Amino acid sequence: MLADIEDGAAAAARLAGGAPLQSTLDVADPGDWLALDAGVREVAWHRPEFLPGWGHSTPLPADLTQLGESRLALALCHRDGRIRQEAVRQSVRYPGLLPLVVVRCADWVGPVREHARKLLREVLNVDSALDLAPLILRVGRRDRGAFGVDVLGQILRQASPGQLVVLFADPDRIVRRFAYRLAVEGRLLRPAELARAAAGDQDTVVQDLCATAALTALGDEDVYESVLPALLSARNPRVRSAGVTALRRAGRSEQAKLFLSDRSALVRACARYVVRQQGGDPAAWYREWCTGADDPDLPPGAVIGLAECGNRADAGLLWLLLVHPAAGVRARAVAGLRALDCVDVKRLWPLLDDPAPGVVRETAAALLPSAKELPADWLLERTSSERPRPVRVGAFRLLDARGGVVALRVAVGLFEDPDMKLRTWAGQSVQRWHPLPDGRRGDAEVGELLDRSRHLFSDYVLRRRKWEAGLDS
Repeated sequence: MLADIEDGAAAAARLAGGAPLQSTLDVADPGDWLALDAGVREVAWHRPEFLPGWGHSTPLPADLTQLGESRLALALCHRDGRIRQEAVRQSVRYPGLLPLVVVRCADWVGPVREHARKLLREVLNVDSALDLAPLILRVGRRDRGAFGVDVLGQILRQASPGQLVVLFADPDRIVRRFAYRLAVEGRLLRPAELARAAAGDQDTVVQDLCATAALTALGDEDVYESVLPALLSARNPRVRSAGVTALRRAGRSEQAKLFLSDRSALVRACARYVVRQQGGDPAAWYREWCTGADDPDLPPGAVIGLAECGNRADAGLLWLLLVHPAAGVRARAVAGLRALDCVDVKRLWPLLDDPAPGVVRETAAALLPSAKELPADWLLERTSSERPRPVRVGAFRLLDARGGVVALRVAVGLFEDPDMKLRTWAGQSVQRWHPLPDGRRGDAEVGELLDRSRHLFSDYVLRRRKWEAGLDS
């Protein structure tokens, strides 16, 4: 694979020596053709000795009809538009050069562009379009690249679903989007196939496109049976939410209750909508589930769901869940208390020592607005390298939020922390540090800490920070 222009230049030099295309680059990789196109001009301009007679100050080759495939590939990429134009005419002798004709369809020289476009329109068929689609769509992102995409669409509208399968599996999401749009426009896929595509693809555009098309095409009970299971079991929450919303249309609103405790907030919101449309009360379900504080099967989604649609009176249930054996439940309980604005600093800060990283993260986030109420020495102890990383990070976040000399002290103390990210965050904290308006001026400790951080500042900025703190520079 040609990774960049330098690799393309090396490939150009090999082609100039007579090496065949197939052994010089991966002809199925669009990136290799584009790297070769750029690499030829790199060689011709900066290293003309690799392409004798084709340098920027030499005359045109007298006759391109005698060139073999490798040398004609170089001519198609030449910096001189007249050579490229003639090379396009000669390229009909070598079908393997069609990818470079695609590149020339977006050429910056009008005559070259027109000749390439005329040739592409004449020779492109369904089979060659399937092979060239990734390259055409890549070139289509350039200026003057829309022509190739239009022609590709016209040709592939004649393709069957079986022929488009190769594009549905292409690693380039732009190719998959293009192929699925054609399939949806042409109604080439059944609703069940669209649902499976939505559930299986990692691209959100493809997910939305296929899920919407699958639900739009629904018409009877049998079709729902083949579509909804795929949508509802999808890993992606956008697809699951589409399936949950469709339950009402399918007359199966009662199944939405199962998704009230989904791990995704989007899916939970859609499930609550469907339940309410049926006359149900999602908050009542959440309260019933959260009443069992010792229930080992309590889903974490039900805990945060209660906070999403409940009220502050429900905080009592959430406080009980802070000692639940499942870390996910404890973390969502903290997040729920934060969402309900029911944070009690004294009751929450012990959870900074929780063994579960998720609980520590949620606790630190909940306590940030009240950071100045926390004991600084207690937090400083938790930045020791002997503590677990999540605890160190949470304590640092809270001390940094306090500001003043305490924040500077903890940040400088973390310069030797074993975790690289935490060291980086500590350095950034020092760089943005400023003394508090009500802080003690002329504090010698501040001067010592800033001197230990000298490597993070220019001399001017360091003097400025000391001046702000009331210290002599």
